Amino acid sequence: MGSSRSGKAFRLLSVLAGVGALLLLMLYMGGVFDTGKIRPASKEVVARDFQPRQTATASVETITEFYESVGTVRPKTETRVDSQVMAKILEILVRPGAHVEAGQILVRLDGREYEAKLEQAVQALSSARSRRQQVDQTGIAAKAELERAEAAFNRTRAYLEGKAATAQDMEQAEAAFRQATARFRQAEEAKKEADAGIRRAEKAVEEARIGLGHTRIAAPEASEVVRRLAEPGDLATPGKPLLLLQTRGKLRLEALIPESLIRKIRVGTTLDVRIDALDRMVSGTVEEVVPSANPMTRTILAKVSLPEEEDIFPGMFGRLLLPVKETTAVLMPKKALRRIGQLEVVTAEVGGRWQRIFVTTGKVVGDKVEVLSGLKGGEKLALEGDHAG
Repeated sequence: MGSSRSGKAFRLLSVLAGVGALLLLMLYMGGVFDTGKIRPASKEVVARDFQPRQTATASVETITEFYESVGTVRPKTETRVDSQVMAKILEILVRPGAHVEAGQILVRLDGREYEAKLEQAVQALSSARSRRQQVDQTGIAAKAELERAEAAFNRTRAYLEGKAATAQDMEQAEAAFRQATARFRQAEEAKKEADAGIRRAEKAVEEARIGLGHTRIAAPEASEVVRRLAEPGDLATPGKPLLLLQTRGKLRLEALIPESLIRKIRVGTTLDVRIDALDRMVSGTVEEVVPSANPMTRTILAKVSLPEEEDIFPGMFGRLLLPVKETTAVLMPKKALRRIGQLEVVTAEVGGRWQRIFVTTGKVVGDKVEVLSGLKGGEKLALEGDHAG
């Protein structure tokens, strides 16, 4: 019985000890035991002899409020390099990240089949030209025969009128003239057919040369290799991409704008773009506003061209700053702000005395920062390095 009571008493003491420890922890976190801890929204008078070397004044100014539209940096043009013919890939001469110039060979394909076709076409063209030469010789002979037959016909006709030739002579001369005329016409038709054969052969040669040229795939313009989509030994086929290229330096930010702000953005307008990874602001020009809203997100795609800078790459995160309206705000130099943990403090002259005032800040405006609470404007502030305490 005594053992049961002592067990209950021990458990009760344990519970009370736990509650007490929790209460002490809460009081400690609340700063009850830290009398020197800085509390938000309080003011502390600093030493009477404090005199800052540099000061500035908090001012009430008109500022522009911006809507930040997040987006992604993308190349203006992306080119998929593929093959125009079916052939085995012998060599891919570039890797991702390589810079290539217009006309530079990127991929070599097995061109033996197309070399053979070109050789056959060249031989066929040679034969067609030889045939044309033979036809020319036949035509020359046919023309000479026609001229002789025509002269004999005319002479026989004159003799017949003078009773120096018979009707039979005239019939023979006329028949010879007709035969010579037919042979000449045949020679002329043979010339046309030979010329057509040459044109067909020349076209076949040109096609074979084009096919062979397709086995050397070149860069269409100066660009950068983004991805390599095939390897030597693969079979290249028409429509199958081998490389992905992007135009060097020609980048833009693609950002989604709420449809309610569509009237705030116009093609040709210059806007600020912040590249977070570089902690840099650049100017961009709106080059396209897609005239169609996404019914799911109620946004419109805006494309803003970016300046050519070596350290801006496709895929980077960016923010498009779209001016919405103008408002008044209290601004102070960023150098007047001091951060202590999660708190923000300034040293200001109030009523002839320097005090530490805890403030809440908002957006950064150039080399100044917006003050949401703590200052009203007109206060003289100590700058960086001259804070009291």
